[in-house]
Amino acid sequence: MESGRRRGLSSVLSSLSLLCVVLDLQLDGVLGATPVEIEHHLEMGRKLLAAGQLAEALSHYHSAVEGDSKNYLTYYKRAAVFLAMGKSKSALPDLSQAIQLKPDFLAARLQRGNILLKQGNTEEAREDFLAVLNRSPDHEEAHDQLHKADDLELLQEEAHEAHHRGDYFTAVQVLEKVIELSPWDPESRELRAECYIRLGDPRKAIMDLTPATRLRADNRAAFLKLSQLHYSLGNHHDSLSQVRECLKLDQDDKECFVHYKQVKKLSKQLDTAEELILEQRYREAIEKCESVMRTEPNVAFYTNKAKERICFCLVKMKSAEEAVDICSEAHQREPQNIHILRDRAEAYILQQEYEKAVEDYQEAREFDQENQELREGLERAQKLLKQSRKRDYYKILGVSRSANKQEIIKAYRKLAQQWHPDNFQSEADKKEAEKKFIDIASAKEVLTNPEMRQKFDSGEDPLDPENQQGGGGGREWPFGFNPFEGGNFHFKFHQH
Repeated sequence: MESGRRRGLSSVLSSLSLLCVVLDLQLDGVLGATPVEIEHHLEMGRKLLAAGQLAEALSHYHSAVEGDSKNYLTYYKRAAVFLAMGKSKSALPDLSQAIQLKPDFLAARLQRGNILLKQGNTEEAREDFLAVLNRSPDHEEAHDQLHKADDLELLQEEAHEAHHRGDYFTAVQVLEKVIELSPWDPESRELRAECYIRLGDPRKAIMDLTPATRLRADNRAAFLKLSQLHYSLGNHHDSLSQVRECLKLDQDDKECFVHYKQVKKLSKQLDTAEELILEQRYREAIEKCESVMRTEPNVAFYTNKAKERICFCLVKMKSAEEAVDICSEAHQREPQNIHILRDRAEAYILQQEYEKAVEDYQEAREFDQENQELREGLERAQKLLKQSRKRDYYKILGVSRSANKQEIIKAYRKLAQQWHPDNFQSEADKKEAEKKFIDIASAKEVLTNPEMRQKFDSGEDPLDPENQQGGGGGREWPFGFNPFEGGNFHFKFHQH
């Protein structure tokens, strides 16, 4: 029995000891830091603030507030740091706490009034300015700010009235003055953005909505509107980024989620098309561009972009006739698009319509004089036009500019047999056939030699004496035939 009492007493004493430790810890938390420590934090905060090290200064002011939650000056100083960091919304609670602890603290009243005014809250701002003037009737800044609050209220009413009657131009002009007085007011920026949209200027609307997203704690509507505006302008990556911000605030937001799915699908198709083009998988890229037009048939930008890239792919595939058709359709939709004009010019070159190619390159250069690619393209098209007025080896053999070596040799053999001088009786016919045969043989020589063909495709005739350097030297003709030699022609083809 005695031993039981002892054990019970020992247990009570142990519990009391533990309770004392807990109370001691709690008292430390309540009492916080010592006055010396608090003063150290305040001094460090002041020095760091003066040095521009705002984050470090804020950390010390946090510690000072935790150490002494009854000191109005500590809250005020922390509010000053928040303001220096551009965090006016965080500064407001500290200023309010400082005023609550010391209602006659005029500096905090004035500072809070200034913030409320910049946030467009004229009613509460006016209360603070009047409270300052009540205690200090000659306070010049409070008088000035009170007048600004009155002016702002009138301007806000004027802007809303103009918007309500559909006078968006006037509303924008008035809102410019409103935003000058209250740059932290999201409502005024959102209203001006709506006016810009009505006036057909989505880019300016974006410039207002972007800061508006940061001025409200949960501004999903602004993020969604921003995403939709970027989408309508063809900025699909920016659109995707903004709608994701909306879903970060609420992943179950239905409007944002529906829009997100659409943007994500379209953006993926556009990116994949560009990747396929880089990999020179042009047929697959065309199919992906056609998917883009099916996914978003209502926004002109995406149809225009898809047709522009299909035009480019068809040129790369050397499908000249189809390329001219698609490029022409794309050009009608976007007359000043230099990429479409460039690609159609290249399609015309494939069709050996050099005059049209020159015209397209000239038109493209009117829109971009500094573009080196267009300048070089124009020079090449002009050379080809000049060359075509002399000898066009592709036309001589009747083959396309995309013909391979086998097709060129086949065409050559057929024409060489047809125009062999031995096939003609009269002297005049023989001379005509000789001239034709020379051209046919020259065409075969140039177009079956990769280096010579490349020169010719660049607008330079490698057999033109004007382009020869050094002069002199004989020519070797195919099959040992030299059409410049007189006498009878003995020329045989061996078909394989």
